[in-house]
Amino acid sequence: MASIVSTLKKVTGSNITLPKGFSAAGINCGIKYKKKDLGIILSEKPAAAAAVYTTNKIKAAPLAVTKESIETEGILQAVIVNSGNANAFTGTQGTLDAYAMRSQVSEVFGLSEHYVGVASTGIIGETMPIDTILEGIGKLHPQSRLENALEFSQAILTTDTNTKNACYSFQVGEKEVVLAGTAKGSGMIHPNMATMLSFMTTDANISSENLHYALRKVTDLSFNCITVDGETSTNDMVLVMANGCAGNEELTPQHPDWGTFLQALTLTSTDLAKSIARDGEGATKLIEVTVDGAASDEEARIAAKSIVGSPLVKTAVFGCDPNWGRIVAVLGYANVEIVPEQIDLSIGDFPVLLSSGILPFDEEGISSYLSSSDISITVNLHAGNGKGKAWGCDLTYDYIQINSSYTT
Repeated sequence: MASIVSTLKKVTGSNITLPKGFSAAGINCGIKYKKKDLGIILSEKPAAAAAVYTTNKIKAAPLAVTKESIETEGILQAVIVNSGNANAFTGTQGTLDAYAMRSQVSEVFGLSEHYVGVASTGIIGETMPIDTILEGIGKLHPQSRLENALEFSQAILTTDTNTKNACYSFQVGEKEVVLAGTAKGSGMIHPNMATMLSFMTTDANISSENLHYALRKVTDLSFNCITVDGETSTNDMVLVMANGCAGNEELTPQHPDWGTFLQALTLTSTDLAKSIARDGEGATKLIEVTVDGAASDEEARIAAKSIVGSPLVKTAVFGCDPNWGRIVAVLGYANVEIVPEQIDLSIGDFPVLLSSGILPFDEEGISSYLSSSDISITVNLHAGNGKGKAWGCDLTYDYIQINSSYTT
């Protein structure tokens, strides 16, 4: 763990093109009226790739195409992304359109077709304006400048109010390695992937197999621990590309710096996940729930996600209402082991329950605390040694307004 402390650094003001050998671009190709809607990430050489996908049984066509690409050799060199149209529930034509996007990128940039991943986000059930998109692919000119990376980050947004980026650097032996990510997500966010797309790039030298192992491990602690509204989308994807341009000795679980890499991947993913939760549609507050003393880490995460996903808890936080009973009620139906007589609960720095006994507390103080932009809820179940966290946001009037007029 000493190497994590000594070499891992957060890099501010950086982007997905900071790792060596990556470039990006984002443009408006005509899916949307004015906003950017088409983007690409390109590696100068084939990169090890790994991805995780939505658990929704209805999966958008681009996911199948990307999965096929990665499974061919475990390698990608580019990922093409559009917003404004999800290409989901679009039948055979949707599949043909996703393959057409892959083929066009292959032709324009001189890549093997299975070196190209495809992702889409937007309205479900509408046919892709594929001719517009194919023409737009020819107008993409990826570069490694910050400006181009930010344009890509903008091109993948839907109802998001801002771009979401994170970046860390660390040492592997004598080589500096950089890992960076960008994401989109605002509504239809729920554990086990959310309505979100997240793309991470790194110049680390690592195999696709080990990258996939690391990504699965980290996703359970980050992207699968956020919720906005209990909805799980058809298009969710987290994708990582590692091109090895840092020139480090190959990272494996046996490498002394493997823990540093995992920590960097965890921090990047967690930063992006929290940014998505904070930017929930209409949200005004980020809620972090910490559960200790659960029967297992998994049960701790289940309990935390249940609390942060409760509409009653979310509306109480929005209204600055210190109604702690709603939190206790969630624990009763969260399908985790609890000892009803041994629950500790705090809202911020305000203890409310100790061994299920109600403590004298400052109701006005809690209400004032709940008006903050960052809210913390801490629970100890005294049922074991499990620990877990989850992140979400409040539920506001604006959420209804945004989603009642999404297609109009």
